[in-house]
Amino acid sequence: SCTLWLYTSAVELSYRVVFLPGAFQNVSVSENETVQAVATGIPAEVAFATVQFHTQWHNVTLSYSTTPVFGLSSTAADTGILFPLLPGQTSFTLFLFSSDGSTVTGTGVILPFSSTDPLPGGCNIEFNLNVDPNVYLRYNLFETTIRFAPANLGYERGSAPPSCDTSTGANTRWRLQYDVYQYFLPENDLSERSLFRAVQAVGDSSRCLLQIMTLSSTEMSTVMFSSIPGQGVIYSVIVRDPVLNTSASYVPVHTYACSFASKLDGCQTLGKITTKIFFTITGLAGLFVCFFGHRFFKSELLCMGFSFSAFFFFVLITRTTSLDYDIRLAVSAVIGVVGGVLLVMSWWRFGSVMACVVVVGLMLGFMVAATVLFTPLGDFEVFRRSDAVFWVTFCSIMIIVPLFFMRWPREGNIVTCGVIGAYAVILAVNAYIYTSLSYITLNILKRFLNNNFSAAFTDVPFQTIDYIMITVWVVLGVAGIVLQLYRERTRPFFPPSPYLMWLQERERRKTNVLDPSHHFPSLPNRLLARARQLTKRMEPAGEHTPLLL
Repeated sequence: SCTLWLYTSAVELSYRVVFLPGAFQNVSVSENETVQAVATGIPAEVAFATVQFHTQWHNVTLSYSTTPVFGLSSTAADTGILFPLLPGQTSFTLFLFSSDGSTVTGTGVILPFSSTDPLPGGCNIEFNLNVDPNVYLRYNLFETTIRFAPANLGYERGSAPPSCDTSTGANTRWRLQYDVYQYFLPENDLSERSLFRAVQAVGDSSRCLLQIMTLSSTEMSTVMFSSIPGQGVIYSVIVRDPVLNTSASYVPVHTYACSFASKLDGCQTLGKITTKIFFTITGLAGLFVCFFGHRFFKSELLCMGFSFSAFFFFVLITRTTSLDYDIRLAVSAVIGVVGGVLLVMSWWRFGSVMACVVVVGLMLGFMVAATVLFTPLGDFEVFRRSDAVFWVTFCSIMIIVPLFFMRWPREGNIVTCGVIGAYAVILAVNAYIYTSLSYITLNILKRFLNNNFSAAFTDVPFQTIDYIMITVWVVLGVAGIVLQLYRERTRPFFPPSPYLMWLQERERRKTNVLDPSHHFPSLPNRLLARARQLTKRMEPAGEHTPLLL
């Protein structure tokens, strides 16, 4: 039964707020204060109404009674309850409390619906309210999940609600469909005013929303998205009746994928100093590689080896240990330096340019594959649902790119320097100013670290700063590639191995009697002679010029 009893008691109310249907109103609730919310002026054609209240991060409680009771109240930062109306009823009363003992400011609205509109949450068997129009949200570093209770068909005032699960025919709630929407708040805007303005925009119309998917009544009422820490997102669910062409909305819910209450790594302190230092150095190195990488080949190999090793071991350490983030970042940086030095030493010792170029090519292949799957192509159902298909596609793109390096190794190396170096600059900027371009590689990292990430949507908003960063990426990359191609056009394709050059020079000195260095004493003899000069002055003997034939 969906009958709701309104409990009252002799509790002194702090003040009374009058709501008109469809009109948003800001309300401040102080500690130990009970606000009486009165809805008036309800037309006769309205069969039920949802009352919703939104705060930025403080929890509030909406209750049918002056004392919150389990099953008759709802507590959350985005909370709501549904009130079925009796014949002739034109007003009703609810009560609002601050749940965490502090003054809370929020915005509320009452949305009326007719008897032909679906009843959001009308077939709830999971959550605490009998009829629960709320959307429940949970998030972690990798994904954000929303859940909601199935809806029921609407009914006239004073009538009994339709049965939920006696049959699955066309005249039951199984014909209902659920549209899931997203609304992105402005980037880097954590203000309460911006949130309230967005909540009102979402409540007024669905035209400003981005539709993500449509669920049928036979599907699970659970949807997963990619978390974007620091980016405000509102999720809205609208249930539709395709037969009567009517609809009703659940209570929208928002998240920043971070905590406002946390003093460490909270929404206000997302940019850790270690992350800023790490990516600032990375950006400076990337800028150098973008314009001078091929000319200073050893420095380029050091940077590429560092990136490859640091990324791989960060994933390995995160999946196998529970170390603190700063420690993991420091250990990954140290291992990255070791990896870069090993790559340089392998080229210095063996002189195999192609082996090094393959490693560099894999870096470009990784970037190309991540960019391709960052586009709407990556949101195809086959990639979201199947890890095997995703990783096979990713690895195929990643391996194909180095194959072109075999034919044009110098040009491929210079292109890699321009693309990867310019993107490193974007990552450095992201450490200070949020940009969605960082999720090109971050989505791949998240998928490496989380086994269930395949079920999450990876959509991120593109706003003004992102288009600026794309322009910077393209300009830096093209400028670096063109400059290096022009400067290196008359030089050898790759510098020779220093070790092989040293071997050739040593062999030449041994066989060429005309070389003045052929007549130099060995290093130990020169050191011994220098030590003897400290005690006894020795006159130079012999020629220090080439022999004459």
